[in-house]
Amino acid sequence: MGGNDTDGQVKGPQRVAVIIPCRDARKVIAATVRACRAIPAVDLIVIVDDGSDDNTAQVARSAGAVAVRHSVPRGRASAMETGVKVVAMRDRSDWPPRLMLFLQPDLGESAVEATGLVEAVIGGMADCAIGVDTENLGNRRSRREFTAARELKATTGWDAAVPLSSKRCITREAINAVMPFATGYGVDLAMTIDLIVKGFAVVEIPCNFQKVPGLGKRRHQIRSKQYWDLWFAARARRLTRSIVPISQRVPAAEQGVGIPYQRRLG
Repeated sequence: MGGNDTDGQVKGPQRVAVIIPCRDARKVIAATVRACRAIPAVDLIVIVDDGSDDNTAQVARSAGAVAVRHSVPRGRASAMETGVKVVAMRDRSDWPPRLMLFLQPDLGESAVEATGLVEAVIGGMADCAIGVDTENLGNRRSRREFTAARELKATTGWDAAVPLSSKRCITREAINAVMPFATGYGVDLAMTIDLIVKGFAVVEIPCNFQKVPGLGKRRHQIRSKQYWDLWFAARARRLTRSIVPISQRVPAAEQGVGIPYQRRLG
């Protein structure tokens, strides 16, 4: 609900912008955009076409999204930053800055499951809510997930269930604090580390996301490059001492899905 600030200026409601970085996603993007419109508080959907060879941007516009396009592929981190800038330009000065909800292009109707992420941030549970696919809870981690989980715990003390989830809702203050993003496959891990180190609260929220067929399997990076990106994202922060001291870490017994994690100060 809107209200008045201390200067008597009318303040609008808290709104949410969806940002979807994608490439060659024309077969799946329309269904995802339509589902995003059903997420409470969403009033802006931004599709960042990262140099597609197809008409992804045109399909997204026809579905009701704002679509911007990189003329050549620049990577997901760059597409995310472009999306953040587009949202900032469309924010109203007399309303609170929009929360930003990063999603994947192939979620289809299940994109509405991100409602839980939005509610967690609007409700004040955390500065960043990260979506955890319910079907992945309890499953054995892949080698990449194991590497990310190990590095995240070593730098912050947080034992995340799904350390590489790219589906997350985050406040403007928090996103500004962690930009520019790390490049390559380490963007999500680096963002989580930086958020925790800077004192923001993060939480994992179970969501029943389901990917729809049609996106294709594009190998942006060879596997060895993926491991390097994860290793570099964490080790670069260790070298600059951008880690959480042991004394400020939350004990493992007080961690878990649905429980906010934030470094202890003082």
